[in-house]
Amino acid sequence: MTSTEILYNKKYFPRDLIGDLMVRLGECDSRVVVVNADLEKTCRTTKFRERFPDRSFNVGIAEQNMVSFAAGLAHEGYIPYVFTMAPFLTMRACEQCRTDVAYPNLNVRLIGMYSGVSGGVSGATHWAMEDCAIMRSIPNMKVFDISDPLMAEKLFAESLNIDGPIYIRNGIEPVERIYDSADIHNGGSKLLRNGVDGAFICSGITVQYAMKAANLLQEKYNLNIMVLDVYSLKPFDEKAILQALNTKNIVVAQDHNVIGGLPDIVSRVIATNGRNVKLKLLGIPDVFTIMAHAPYLYHEFGYDTEGLFNSMIELTGKEET
Repeated sequence: MTSTEILYNKKYFPRDLIGDLMVRLGECDSRVVVVNADLEKTCRTTKFRERFPDRSFNVGIAEQNMVSFAAGLAHEGYIPYVFTMAPFLTMRACEQCRTDVAYPNLNVRLIGMYSGVSGGVSGATHWAMEDCAIMRSIPNMKVFDISDPLMAEKLFAESLNIDGPIYIRNGIEPVERIYDSADIHNGGSKLLRNGVDGAFICSGITVQYAMKAANLLQEKYNLNIMVLDVYSLKPFDEKAILQALNTKNIVVAQDHNVIGGLPDIVSRVIATNGRNVKLKLLGIPDVFTIMAHAPYLYHEFGYDTEGLFNSMIELTGKEET
């Protein structure tokens, strides 16, 4: 897939795009290798294996061994991209991510599919509700949350230049094109829409919903709402978050447990800087909930377009006018 095709698809399925991007990375750098745990089709790494059979490794259903194996490749000078479902990567292989990869600060790229509740009817065993909380707590680990096809393209290209381990989370629900241009870097964020009446601070799938909600709030109530995509969750862009807090009405949303992810990041910035704002934190409730299709769950948890719209209306008091 060419860059032009990536940019102008109205929607993209993250794993399909990433599968194509990996082939391009492999063509750019001979150090790039792919390691997976018997989920080649699920993670869309088949094209890479067909193009580079000697640089593709399937270790079987053995996620802990997979991460340790990747650490060994990194020690030998390769740049391994490790693919599996996010819950299996961040929980089953947590010790290996921490001790084998992060402790020696190796150039391993951990790609977690099925982030949040995007796994839908697969249920809680296949949802990654805790992955950011886990990976952000590991020293040396960088954590990213993909929201847009251009961001994915830029982030995977930039991943060749970032020192140390990286965790990239992405869902499997289709995501719309949001970015016209992107300069993606470690510790960065992207101001997608300026505003003075409130701010949506989001990452991942919730960014597209925030953009739609902000447009609706402009049309219906003439509210000028900022949208900030905090795509780098560790390190994070504190300066950009502080700017967003100037709007006073803050809705934070992420497809992740409300504990340990973006809501905690923003709450920490507010508290440590003594800022006084109205705040609404949206994410997966701290419970094991029913299995259902992802769009239903996004709506149920209040971080789809309607939920974000209603949360901002509640903060601004517009429903009373």
